[in-house]
Amino acid sequence: MGEQAFALTVIAALVLSLLPALASAADRGAWAAYTHYAVADTVTYAGKGYECRQAHQSLPGWEPPYVAALWLEKTGSSDTQAPSAPSGLTSTSKSSTSVSLSWNASTDNIGVTGYEVFSGSTLAASTTGTSATVSGLSPNTTYTFTVKARDAAGNRSAASSAFSVTTDPQIADTQAPTAPTSLRATGTTSNSVSLTWSASNDNVGVTGYEVFSGSTLAATTTGTSATVSGLSPSTTYTFTVKARDAAGNRSASSVSASATTLATSTGDIPSKILIGYWHNFDNGSGFIRLRNVSPKWDVINVSFAEPTNGATGGTIGFTPYNSTEADFKADVAYLKSQGKKVLISIGGANGQVRLETEAARTAFVNSMISIIEKYGFDGMDIDFEGHSLQLNAGDSDFKNPTTPLIKNLISAIRAIRDHFGSKFVLTMAPETFFVQLGYSFYGGTCLGCDTRAGAYLPVIHALRDILSWLQVQDYNSGPITGLDDQYHNMGNADFHVAMTDMLLTGFPVGKNPNSFFPALRPDQVAIGLPANVNAGGGYTPPAEVQKAVDALVKGTPIGSYTVRSNVANNKGLRGLMSWSVNWDAFANYEFTNSHRPYLDSLK
Repeated sequence: MGEQAFALTVIAALVLSLLPALASAADRGAWAAYTHYAVADTVTYAGKGYECRQAHQSLPGWEPPYVAALWLEKTGSSDTQAPSAPSGLTSTSKSSTSVSLSWNASTDNIGVTGYEVFSGSTLAASTTGTSATVSGLSPNTTYTFTVKARDAAGNRSAASSAFSVTTDPQIADTQAPTAPTSLRATGTTSNSVSLTWSASNDNVGVTGYEVFSGSTLAATTTGTSATVSGLSPSTTYTFTVKARDAAGNRSASSVSASATTLATSTGDIPSKILIGYWHNFDNGSGFIRLRNVSPKWDVINVSFAEPTNGATGGTIGFTPYNSTEADFKADVAYLKSQGKKVLISIGGANGQVRLETEAARTAFVNSMISIIEKYGFDGMDIDFEGHSLQLNAGDSDFKNPTTPLIKNLISAIRAIRDHFGSKFVLTMAPETFFVQLGYSFYGGTCLGCDTRAGAYLPVIHALRDILSWLQVQDYNSGPITGLDDQYHNMGNADFHVAMTDMLLTGFPVGKNPNSFFPALRPDQVAIGLPANVNAGGGYTPPAEVQKAVDALVKGTPIGSYTVRSNVANNKGLRGLMSWSVNWDAFANYEFTNSHRPYLDSLK
């Protein structure tokens, strides 16, 4: 939950309390994260100068070019020297519909940040490296390509020497793929069935699979697994799968597989819950033995399980702090006997996890299953921050991600949940940068944007059928554009209403109307909050929090934002999450004492 950021926030707050308010502008040098800036302060970033528009504490991902509400670019401060033109442009391979290109790197007085590939005068691809593949071409056609380099200031080089190449002729393909084999169900809920099968073969190449429920097309995928949703409880469904190739040839159907959805769950989690993160460390907020947390919490997220072999190794470890394993297991069991759910949270600000390979995915799955079984956790919370998630350039469709670390995480989470079954509690706690910012900028398609922008969206979407709830951190955030296309700043009811309404309404990713992120169910949404001013930037007093919830579930106007989601439906809003149990106790239980009776009144 940004533990390092929280600690720095506390220290900065104590220091600032001893100093007079900044009264005049200051040249602060190069922009840096976790720094307090005053209005009119000036900084430099990537060869440009910026002036501070709003006083704030900076955070990773909120560099001046990305947050116009915080920083104003100063005229006359730009780097004006363009990079040198790329050289040695050539083709490394081609097909009937694509050409792969490479070239020699350009140089720049500050630094080259990327390259743009042109087909004639049309931008065909952009990349940060010295190679790219241009797809969607016509067979047996000559194309002429050039490349330009760009730097952080937006200067572009002269074009490289032109290079022409002719795509291969189209080869008629009339041979269908082989039928998929070993179709089987790997998991069921009351409204979905997860399926997997063995890959088909084709003389050219399999491009995808179609899943049928009876004679109805139920799902399509490029992989060998899929989840069919929108089913009825306690109902048996029969599925088959066909493979297809690029020419449109389809295989014969696989052997059928049947699965019965679960009965509608009566649920053993209250309709309105308080979720609190418990520290497996002491950061100054005080240590609390797990069994001694306030009984007002419904769900306790033990934070954190972290990598043991580096960010990319995949193996996750957990060792109880200030407790024997036996005592900690007993504490988990005690809380569960009181009707509480106890989850293990993975990541945090310091626990970077990047599942870039199949080996890392396998290590992640095996180690997490071992931890959950060892201590008896009810489920897991995904709290990936920093650079744990980001999108490769060109990964433009959140419904069909291509970035390996995104695909591997989705597959790993589903495998863990399938291992434990439908009672397994799965939650996620992303920052606004990884979710709501995706409305304005999507990292896989936005040239020059941070590739982490909106990077949680493909994970949430792919797992929405098994996601218990999403608890976005409405704190430690820069200004975020809401569905009203206005900036919203944290720490008040307006921010929480705008951010939560996006999840309950859905939104076009990157403002592309053809790429719409569907709304989550209200019971899949909780609002994330800091317990007090020490716990993180964006503390919101209890009265403002409850004002926000009233606007969402009762339609009570707040004057600054009009709720777009269905207020009558929103009565199912799951509840409130807080960082943290420990900080709540530190502040004499303001969070739980204020919000427990309020949530109970909404049931």
